[in-house]
Amino acid sequence: MPKSNLKRLPPKKRPRKAKAGTRGTEANESLLPELTGAGLETKAAIERAGGVIVGQYSEPIGRHPLLLAVLPIASIEPTPFQRDVSDMHHKKLADVIDRTGMFLDPIIAITAPKDGFWTPNGGHRLAAMRRLGAKSITALVVPKREVAWQILALNTEKAHNLKDKSLEVIRIFRNLLEDSAAKPEKDFAYYFEEASLITMGLCYEQHARFSGGVYNSFVRRLTTFSDDSLTKTLKVHERHATMLLELDSKVAEAVAKLKAKGFVSPYLKTFVVARSNPLRFMKEPPELEELIRTIRGKVERMNIDKIKPEDITASGGSGAADDE
Repeated sequence: MPKSNLKRLPPKKRPRKAKAGTRGTEANESLLPELTGAGLETKAAIERAGGVIVGQYSEPIGRHPLLLAVLPIASIEPTPFQRDVSDMHHKKLADVIDRTGMFLDPIIAITAPKDGFWTPNGGHRLAAMRRLGAKSITALVVPKREVAWQILALNTEKAHNLKDKSLEVIRIFRNLLEDSAAKPEKDFAYYFEEASLITMGLCYEQHARFSGGVYNSFVRRLTTFSDDSLTKTLKVHERHATMLLELDSKVAEAVAKLKAKGFVSPYLKTFVVARSNPLRFMKEPPELEELIRTIRGKVERMNIDKIKPEDITASGGSGAADDE
């Protein structure tokens, strides 16, 4: 198998700090007396659902039309590809809303493909309001439906861990397959954030307690967005996910042997993988499949009797705990 030319991913570029007062519109330029195009269609959808528009304006950065509305809560659902609602988090939100007696943080909503609305940013708030028995909810309705795919950037209710991100990405991937299966995977790089998250999402779908943090560093480094179609690349990600799950099974066997010898640490998987991963010593990075096979072979041949407690202690500060 030929060697890959992949290099370590460069850091993400962030916008430079702009000079104060040089971008967007003045406050009085945000007035939007009349809706047209998609804005007018969104208004009609709100009214059909039994909602009311309480305000409309051009947002001050890109001048996109936005509608502030009160919508029947029954007409809204989270986007089908975002992370699952945290039971603890939405109950905590419900308690805060109940104590204050006010709902002050509107959800973001878009029109759903068939009927009603989706919220790409507001799943926990929606669940909290439903828990309180609310009839309606305040929403900032965006006529630009592409916002739904930008969930990772928009959802700030609760910090995403690797599992959350990965499951959202694979759900977005599957949703895009319905209409864009023939389009190149790289066209959706902005929505997916990292190509490795697609593979990780497939792993988490099959094994909810998959220790993705143990493997993601090398999967991320050796996975890039492809020029091939979503249909083709899904098969590649599925193959990689199968290999990772098989590797994880072998790592779990090694961990069981370490525990049987009295080793106790939340970093046992991290230790086993780090000890078996030669990537940092390689001048040219290999293909991901080649590396997984190499790690698996080293794990299977690992001599547990030669491992000392200080070896595991030394690995504890350099990685995530084994369980996400």
